[in-house]
Amino acid sequence: MTDTTLVSISNQLADAVAAIAPSVVQVHGRRRPASGIVHSADVVLTTVRALGREDRLHVRTHDGRTLDAELAGWDPASGLAIVKAAGLNGAAAPVADRPARVGHLAIAVARSWSNAVTASAGIVSVIGGPLPTGRGRSIDQVIRTTAPMHDGFAGAAFADASGHAIGIATAAQIRGLGVVIPASIAWKTAATLVEHGSVKRGFLGLAGQPVELAERQRAGDNREQALLVVAVTTGSPAEAAGLLVGDLMLDFDGHPVESPEDLLDLLLGDRVGKDVAVRVLRGGAAQTLTVRVGERTE
Repeated sequence: MTDTTLVSISNQLADAVAAIAPSVVQVHGRRRPASGIVHSADVVLTTVRALGREDRLHVRTHDGRTLDAELAGWDPASGLAIVKAAGLNGAAAPVADRPARVGHLAIAVARSWSNAVTASAGIVSVIGGPLPTGRGRSIDQVIRTTAPMHDGFAGAAFADASGHAIGIATAAQIRGLGVVIPASIAWKTAATLVEHGSVKRGFLGLAGQPVELAERQRAGDNREQALLVVAVTTGSPAEAAGLLVGDLMLDFDGHPVESPEDLLDLLLGDRVGKDVAVRVLRGGAAQTLTVRVGERTE
């Protein structure tokens, strides 16, 4: 590799940082500030880890203005949060039109304690998921990167070589690799939070446990496990759909279900209020029921 090539790559990375830096802000909620990304004019997308608390929040812009901010919504599954800061009038971060690929060069862009731009480069090492986040919650997909990141990178932009966001940094690590939530998930979650203040989560009103299917129950599906319905709540969507204790749930909206966690992951915003096909084994015979997904309010 020639010196000219190295200089060209170096300049391109610096240009990428400069392109997204005006959309990266400093978020004050913890003793030490972290980062956030301008999602729309007065809305900042960040993480709960970056905030640390719900009140006395501030946002410091790229041009040094300090604005009062308020928590406007957060998603317990992903840990993403949005804060609103009147008068921010920031430029929304440009988002990549193509997903990241393993091996891509990428840059985490944050704000330091002094509000200076700080960057850390690495490659996209792993793309996988879902990642369990506790109590039946999970993130469908995460990116893991070699770019080193300290706590101040929580809520930072994770950008491609063109300076377009491909995710939001969490400052968490798995086996030494930084964890990033892909833009496709983060921006969709942010849009829901802006509209509703929380991510809608579905409710069926049943309890289940994973069971292993007997050979004769697999019936060409080649499925080894299903979800055994062990309780159905009176007056619930599950009861209205005709689900019974003892049913073996195979699929929900065309997706295989083998555990309560699988079902919880499928009960997300887009399905709330909609009729969904549920395929079950009952008495050894497969049948399909239709359930209208309710909304969990607690």
